[in-house]
Amino acid sequence: MSMVPLASRSQHVTAAGFAFLLALACASDNEQDDFARIALNPTGSGTLPDAILGTAPPPQGTPLHYVPDDTVTTGYLALPEGEGPFPTLVLIHEWNGLVDRVRQVADAFAAEGYVALAVDLYSGRTGSNPQENRALTQEVRANEPQMIANLDHAARYLRELPDVTGKVAAMGWCFGGGVALSYALGGENHEGTAIFYGSLIEDPEILASITHEVYGTFAGLDQGIPPDQVERFVAALDQIGIPNDIHVYDDVNHGFWLRVGAERERREAAGLDAWTRLKAYLARALSE
Repeated sequence: MSMVPLASRSQHVTAAGFAFLLALACASDNEQDDFARIALNPTGSGTLPDAILGTAPPPQGTPLHYVPDDTVTTGYLALPEGEGPFPTLVLIHEWNGLVDRVRQVADAFAAEGYVALAVDLYSGRTGSNPQENRALTQEVRANEPQMIANLDHAARYLRELPDVTGKVAAMGWCFGGGVALSYALGGENHEGTAIFYGSLIEDPEILASITHEVYGTFAGLDQGIPPDQVERFVAALDQIGIPNDIHVYDDVNHGFWLRVGAERERREAAGLDAWTRLKAYLARALSE
């Protein structure tokens, strides 16, 4: 595979990439006072964040080593301007790794008033085709304790920041959505889980360890996670009394939400409803 760690790509670094690497060097000492801040600018009613429309500016936050004694794993921290305390989010990337679209979504959440940490489960690597992406997901899933430990480090990092509420929700898309559910089952206690078209578990006995309401957005045209599987997941949650806000949008396919702008006419209504539900869910899950 052609995937290489961030540090070995220096010969291809653009001006923007150089700024990113410079920020990483500055962020290594975890001095939050030096970190970039995102202006508070919550979306209004009927408005989607630019990040999922494909019109957001380059990422404005800070690359971050959040796993102790690990200088390869490179997450991304987006901090809002203003006075908190702020609730916090762990964002879990899709199967291709931590790319700019996920960083831009982290910025969008910072603009909403959340401290957002986009994690890196691939040790600084990204995939460029389905074969590479699949190999990376299999590598991570083969060592689930390490995957959970990575997310625990992210949640602890967020809780230890100044000016936060101490409440954390985890959310992810596709591969990351399934990881978010795994984290709800096996990670340190946290207050929320948001799943976007991620792999599901239908066994009520396993799901019973979840301690909070679950959010889910799924696609009616998704052949990998079809609506009947989502229905069984909801039935299992209902059976054991776990509150949930889970919806299947009929006329969209897997992966629609992070890329509403790619088929805006088809995806915008579903994307906006999912965003409105998500904001309301996070407000409930992370309220003081």
